[in-house]
Amino acid sequence: MTRSSQLRALLKSNTFLHLPSVYDAIGARLVQSIGFEAAYVGGYVVGAKLAVSEPLVTMTEQTAVAAEVANSVTIPVLADAGAGFGDPLHTMRTVREFVRAGIAGVHIEDQLFPKRAHYHADAVHQIPVEEFTEKIRYACRQRDEIDPDFVIIARTDSCREFGLAEASARLNAAADAGPDLGLLFPRTLEEAEQAPKACRLPLVYVQGRGNRDGRPIINRQELRRMGYVACIESQVVLTTAFHFLKLTLTELRETGDFRGISEQDFVVARKAVEDVIGLDEFYRIERETVEART
Repeated sequence: MTRSSQLRALLKSNTFLHLPSVYDAIGARLVQSIGFEAAYVGGYVVGAKLAVSEPLVTMTEQTAVAAEVANSVTIPVLADAGAGFGDPLHTMRTVREFVRAGIAGVHIEDQLFPKRAHYHADAVHQIPVEEFTEKIRYACRQRDEIDPDFVIIARTDSCREFGLAEASARLNAAADAGPDLGLLFPRTLEEAEQAPKACRLPLVYVQGRGNRDGRPIINRQELRRMGYVACIESQVVLTTAFHFLKLTLTELRETGDFRGISEQDFVVARKAVEDVIGLDEFYRIERETVEART
């Protein structure tokens, strides 16, 4: 079974997909080992990983990280395909490259391309709805030609500035182009509650922890009750890792030592890392081959 067909089966079975956004293989392995049914590679985390910011990430950089993640796990992985990295022709190539990378689905947004750094200041540079719909249509055409199970998510950022009526109208216009799911950014709990009712597409919620525009943080149980089918945790892996690593390195630099966790905790953590990467299996193979001859 392909990753895309795995993803389709999960959606068909009404499995709520809680998707931590990861940016490397070990993070993806950890997500899988804890029991998440799928993972996600976001533009924000890739931009941070490369220390250039999302708007400056190229299509090849994004697909390379996505491939690293997808090839490290057996669960399906979705990815941020930005604004398709160009016009409809470029968007079609973007879909092909993500399919080749082993990704099960992507979302494509109605932002200006190339994106601007002010995107991170919640500035909305949306393209006309006709151009957005056209881009989604050609993305779906490419999907149908090379992998009909590949999931296309139509994303609009318009809710952030223009409200739910504008955002839902855009997703509803795009729905006829053939996407499987929709994604928008409700500004309030009331908008979050109303969005699944206002949109013709099943919706994905983006949990933007640390956002600076007041978008609500809603737990998985509530999102499912509201009618969402998935939730992207866009920040939780990156920002918690950065937070605690900064504390660790600061203590190490200032004191010359680190006492934040005990030596026994380090032993446990080191073994857990080795378990996640499968080191015992590597030992076994070497014992059967090269180590047996030494």
